[in-house]
Formats: sequence, C-alpha cells, structure tokens
Amino acid sequence: MEREPAIKHFIAIDGVPTSFLLGCIERAQDFIEPHNASKYSERLRGKTLISCFYEPSTRTRASFDVAATRLGCALVHINGANSSSQKGESLQDTARTLEAMRPNAVVLRHPASGACHCIAPLLKCALINAGDGMHAHPTQALLDCATILRHKGSIQGLEVCILGDVLHSRVARSGIAALLRLGAKVRVCGPPTLMPPASSLPDVPYVADLKQAVQGCDVIMVLRLQRERQLRGLIPSVQDYHRCFGLQSHHLRHAKPNVIVMHPGPVNRAVEIDPALVEGEHSVILDQVAMGVALRMAVLEMLMHP
Repeated sequence: MEREPAIKHFIAIDGVPTSFLLGCIERAQDFIEPHNASKYSERLRGKTLISCFYEPSTRTRASFDVAATRLGCALVHINGANSSSQKGESLQDTARTLEAMRPNAVVLRHPASGACHCIAPLLKCALINAGDGMHAHPTQALLDCATILRHKGSIQGLEVCILGDVLHSRVARSGIAALLRLGAKVRVCGPPTLMPPASSLPDVPYVADLKQAVQGCDVIMVLRLQRERQLRGLIPSVQDYHRCFGLQSHHLRHAKPNVIVMHPGPVNRAVEIDPALVEGEHSVILDQVAMGVALRMAVLEMLMHP
C-alpha cells in the first residue's frame, strides 16, 4: 500500500505544511553530497515525469531533468512552442491529455499567473509549479533556503535583503513566503515603481536607500530586472537602474562580514549586480544552481516515491 505524500501538488509556498518545506530542504542537504549519488539511482525507477515548459528556461528545466535522471525516473519533454497549444488547444485540454497518459508527476512552467491552479483539479498525478507568470516559483524558494542553510547553518533570525524588481518577481513572492515561514527577517529594496503595494507585504519593510537596505544583512538576494514583464517608463534607463540599485562591491561593507550574495539567474551583469561580485568570494550563485538539482530531487521524491 502506497503512503500518501504530505501534499499532492506543489504549486506555491502558501498553504503547504512547514513540515513539507523543511523535509525537502533537509533532504536536499543529503542529495547535494556527491558520494551519495549512486545510493538513489533507483529511487524513482518505474515512475514517469512529464516536463512542460511554455517559457524559456535553462536552470529550472535542466535541474529538473538532472534530478529526475539521477533518481532513475523516465522523463518526457513537452516544449510549449512545439505543442498543440500552437494549434489552439487549451491548457486544460493539454492537462486532460497528459493525465490520460498516467504520469506520476507533471512539471509546468507557464507565462500566465495561476496556470497551475487552473489545471490542478484535472490531474490525479502530482503537479509541480516551475514558475507561473508573476505568481510563484516554489522550488526556487526552497533551493534558495537550502543554499542559505548550507552556508549559514540556520535560517531562523537571519537578516535578508531582497533587492531589485520585486513587483514582477515570482522568485521574490515565493522566497519571501518561505523565508518568513522559516524565521528569517526580510526587507526589500528597489525602485518604488518596481515594488508591490505595501499591503501585499505587511511583514516586509521597504527600504529605498541601498546602503541602508543591506546594513547588517546576512544575505543579499539580487533579482533579475524583468524587462519582458514591465510596462514602459517604470525606470528611466538601465544605466540609471544600475547606478541607483545595482549591487556593487562597496555596498558589502555595510553588510555582515560573512554576507552571502545570491541571484536566481540569469544574471544581467552590470545591470543588477557588478560583474566582479558574480564570481566574488561572497557569491553563492553557482551553489544555488547545484542546490537546484538536489532540492528538486527532494521534491520529486517527496511527491512520487511510494
């Protein structure tokens, strides 16, 4: 008899038991160790994962692929640009079609906020949100938390600054929800035109000055400037954005000496962050990429393993 997972779908941080979040983060610490890789190569043998990406992706798509492969899971790709959506098929009909194939899980990335919520009732298998519009990116939030835990030993009480285009960032929304749930203190910084209404982030102070925002921080999480989602006129120019809100080396003097610098990628160098910081001693950006595989292995195991 198969055990029931803690949750059926993983669509957003909100509404998910803290035990599931912690379980994934802790399991990822095991999966990240190279010497453990061979121990789990049969973990999901006989299971099938269908990966549907309607938006471009390098890190998220590749890390789900590697995660599934390392667990022995069969993997099927559907590229949105080459799918029947180009012939007029609705996302709901696509979901019904996939469900008829009896997969064990579906991973979906979609440009529409709420896309996963729309199809979740149609799927008996697990559904994992790989990013939907400006709504949520829960596995990114957990891999960021897992990376922080690996470097800091704990998340409780840490001072975290999220810097940049918060308004359009599903990474920020999910990250804030996860960090607050796990006991971190979060503040945001960026152009006021790229901030959501204060009422939507009641427990997260907005600090307009970058030096003040990073003061005493343990973690600085830099966000990508999402020009593809923005209306015109929200920033004067990319150059002005970098001058006022691009993270530079001298800003780190105001943070904790052992501050870590994060970025979900892809990085726009000399826009959101000085190129020297990307590979600098405080950067854990590539550690986030590595943890992305381990965390997604943990999520797949939690949702698919009997």
